[in-house]
Amino acid sequence: MPEYINEGRILQLFAALTIIGVALAAAMMIGADSIVIAIMLAMGVLLLFVMRDSNHHYDAPPPPQMISTEPREDLLANPGFVALVDSLAQPVLLIERGRVARANGEALKLLGNHIMGQDVRIAIRHPAVAEHLAGSERLSGPAKIDIVGLGTKNQRWAMQIIPLDDVAGQQRMFVHMIDESGTYAADRARGDFVANASHELRTPLAAILGFVETLQDPETGDDREVRARFLSILENEARRMQQLVDDLMSLSRIEADKHRMPQTEINMDALVDDVVQLCRQNLSTRGGDIVVETGDGLPNVQGDTTQISQLLHNLVSNSAKYGRAGTPIIVRVAPAPPSMIRLEVSDEGEGIAPDHLPRLTERFYRVDSGRSRSIGGTGLGLAIVKHIVERHRGRLDISSIPGRGTTVSILLPAVTVPETA
Repeated sequence: MPEYINEGRILQLFAALTIIGVALAAAMMIGADSIVIAIMLAMGVLLLFVMRDSNHHYDAPPPPQMISTEPREDLLANPGFVALVDSLAQPVLLIERGRVARANGEALKLLGNHIMGQDVRIAIRHPAVAEHLAGSERLSGPAKIDIVGLGTKNQRWAMQIIPLDDVAGQQRMFVHMIDESGTYAADRARGDFVANASHELRTPLAAILGFVETLQDPETGDDREVRARFLSILENEARRMQQLVDDLMSLSRIEADKHRMPQTEINMDALVDDVVQLCRQNLSTRGGDIVVETGDGLPNVQGDTTQISQLLHNLVSNSAKYGRAGTPIIVRVAPAPPSMIRLEVSDEGEGIAPDHLPRLTERFYRVDSGRSRSIGGTGLGLAIVKHIVERHRGRLDISSIPGRGTTVSILLPAVTVPETA
């Protein structure tokens, strides 16, 4: 007996039995003998076989195919998918049965070439990775893991895991890693900036409020000598706040224009003379002089006149504050190949220890906080210089020898004159 009877066979059987029944009934009605009945039966059986052979299209369909449990290579065999993975700028992994089945160039650069075919718990050593990627837990949807220290010590990654289909009873997963170190550093710098700015403003503001309350006291306010001394302190603290606000606004304007290259041609000879003359007026109590050394054939600079003036003024002011009294400040301006101008400001002072040099351009960073505040520094001077140099597509370098002095060197792009035929 066959394992199944489809609709076609049922119809064949019903038709054959009907014919045989009609033949038998007819034979009985006409009183035919057994030979006639036997003939009738033989005809019905013959007709049944004829119908079965002529209706071969009623044969049963093939049995359903079994679902393979072998790993399907449809994704890895797809050239388009492989090309897409390899072209991504972020590390990408394809995980099958807890192992790395595919990794693009960025992933190999981050984790090493040895990770191919390796257990994902060894390829990416992180507790959360083992929990989500090793297959111990089935993911119902995309997941995100934050990883710190993969690659470099302070690098931060956002790992996005997208579950795909099942392979041999385990999930196949697409892993996309995004480097969020820059975003985290920017958020931290923004938080530090707000905290430092608040602190810098709070200190003079607290002093102003305290002295105002003292002057409001009838016993203190009537003393002319005390009143004059307190008003002088109030003026200094107010000017300190004003300078801090001015520097913050200046820094904000420079950052807003940092992607727009200035187009003005600046005569550096004239600009240096103007700034130096202004700075000399503030050196009466310090002593010493500002010595200007200008190279021959100095080309113009492509830049923003106000910002280059501010840059030079900040450098000369720093040298006046931190250089030894009575020593000269040297300002050098000379051409520098290729198509650049080198601007240097040097002083003879205590100098700066090497471990402080990388952080000098950070906002509010001070080598000596107490001394900087006492001489009127806001901690933003070199930060402003750095942003001006960056906007002008230049280069900033600070060198210092403890006990001898500091030199700040800046390269700025010169205006190139097209050659005539």
